[in-house]
Amino acid sequence: MSPPPRDYTHQREQMVKKLAAAGIRDERVLHALRQVPRHLFVREHLWGQAYGEFALPLASGQTISQPWVVARMSELLDVDPAHKVLEIGTGSGYQTAVLARLARWVFSLERVGALARSAIQRMRELGVGNVKIQTFDGTIGWSEMAPFDRIMVTAAAPAAPQPLLDQLAPGGRLLLPEGTRDRQRLVIYDKDRFSALQRQEAEEVAFVPLVGRHGWATSD
Repeated sequence: MSPPPRDYTHQREQMVKKLAAAGIRDERVLHALRQVPRHLFVREHLWGQAYGEFALPLASGQTISQPWVVARMSELLDVDPAHKVLEIGTGSGYQTAVLARLARWVFSLERVGALARSAIQRMRELGVGNVKIQTFDGTIGWSEMAPFDRIMVTAAAPAAPQPLLDQLAPGGRLLLPEGTRDRQRLVIYDKDRFSALQRQEAEEVAFVPLVGRHGWATSD
């Protein structure tokens, strides 16, 4: 008989306490992070590292962002329980699952089919029912489901893809890492009720490139 799986509740609680001490103030975000089992979104041999403050590798050269980045981006996105959210870059699905606890619906696009399939399976296993994931070029967005109240891009873009700005609802917010391949800042685009955009910059970050028609040509 195999031993029961390890319970990481204590490690998860400690992670949340450290995030609060590091300046994350949104209680809904902290609660979501407390509820989502981060270790289940990485390979089993990395479970013991899942709640540390660092990124971890995924398949196909992708990564799962460090907890502070997930928390800060979730906080900056300012998601309401009634919102419809578009996520670009599903990856492991961890950020997706966090957003699912904050929003009414989450639509997520991932260009790597294997990652998308794994994330779909994790959502099923965790009983997350308000998420739809597809394999597609995220820089084009998901026009059939637009407009979106919030859009989060979890890969580095040279500029905000125009299709995503077009699919943002009036009163909506788009958040993405913007800059060069090696250095980016989190950038917020707010669209007012007249569809005018206001841009503001936040913290420096480091993400893998956003590859696609309106992003980088390749991930090399």
